[in-house]
Amino acid sequence: MEEKRRNRRNLVQNVLITLLALSAVVLFTRTQLYSLDLSGGETAAPGPSQSSSPAAELSAPVRVAVTGDYGRYGSVTLTTGDSGFADPLGRRLLEALGSARDYAPCVPADFLRALEGPSLYYDFLEPLPLSVLAGVLGGGEEVSPREDLSARRLLIAPQESGAALYLWDGGDTCFRAATAVSADSLEQVIGRYELGDASFAMEAAADSPALALDPCSLLPGELPQLPAFTLGTPLAGGTEWLLSALGFNPRSGTRHTESNGTELIMDGDRSLRIRPDNSVRYQSGDDPSLSVKAAGELPTAREAALGAGALLEGLVSPVLGEARLWLQSVRRSGEVTQLRFGYQAGGVPIFFQDGGSAAEITLTGTAVTALTLRLRQYGLSEEPSLLLPLSQALAVASPGKELSVGYVERNGECRAFWLSE
Repeated sequence: MEEKRRNRRNLVQNVLITLLALSAVVLFTRTQLYSLDLSGGETAAPGPSQSSSPAAELSAPVRVAVTGDYGRYGSVTLTTGDSGFADPLGRRLLEALGSARDYAPCVPADFLRALEGPSLYYDFLEPLPLSVLAGVLGGGEEVSPREDLSARRLLIAPQESGAALYLWDGGDTCFRAATAVSADSLEQVIGRYELGDASFAMEAAADSPALALDPCSLLPGELPQLPAFTLGTPLAGGTEWLLSALGFNPRSGTRHTESNGTELIMDGDRSLRIRPDNSVRYQSGDDPSLSVKAAGELPTAREAALGAGALLEGLVSPVLGEARLWLQSVRRSGEVTQLRFGYQAGGVPIFFQDGGSAAEITLTGTAVTALTLRLRQYGLSEEPSLLLPLSQALAVASPGKELSVGYVERNGECRAFWLSE
């Protein structure tokens, strides 16, 4: 009798231990995948190396896929400033943007069908005006695509004669245009890459949870090896350099600390607030002393992006460390232009848990009338970022969302996670 009770007790203990272990695995899995609401988001693979091109301030993360007849190369850790991207991928896209003609509306299904065959695919994470994309790619004024079109995802694919350029904003708007890119030059670029087993979610097996995701979720054949970053104190050495960069007198006596710890500095109509969380807010009042260069009274989208990027680079470069700025959006209403920027590290975007941006700039004409900036200092951690195996990330990803890799600030550090956006 005692033997039976002991066996039952052991069985119950084993079941409880198993359930606790499974619960721990589920909990760990869920903490390794974020659901973010961002509305308010060559032979061997080329490695990252920073470029010193004139458009370095606008260097942007870009996910790329090179598809041939027998496989696909994919990368989620490139920027437009990397030498491995600039030639040949960036150069070929610039050629397509500069020569595209007779844009005609199409539907996203046309884009996805073209994506299945030999092609060059580019995802800039956010829709940007084509003229700004040309600037991000390092193109000069001679590359002047249509000002009225924007795209997040672009595709160069062969057609009956030459190659076509497809544009997709990620929503319902899609265009196709003939280009001067030849089919032979497209094949030459494809031939420079080792085509592996990268894939898109739309190509998954019938029983795979990947089929429920955004069809353009780019799933790498091998998980990227990414570092983690520490978060430093960018203003530990004082704020004099920041005041000077914004044209304030560092020794101004018109400054005081508000009850919430925010330091307020006044200079005529202009004001600067430096908050305890290392975020700053600048307002010009009627003083247009901060401005961007433009050929006319109203800057083009490209001039606004270049000017705002250069201004912000001067503000963050003394402290930012291992990250870089990238342009997320340009919006214009009348003579007011609003630009939004984020941070990225090694081609991987950095997200804040509140879904906000790293910086926002408002231009009225060429004058900077408002600026908000989260100052950060990213240092390499001694520990790497460990991503969940892809199969586990797919199992808990949100249907209809895009599965991607991104950094998230959390508990005083910045680590890479699978994101469900």
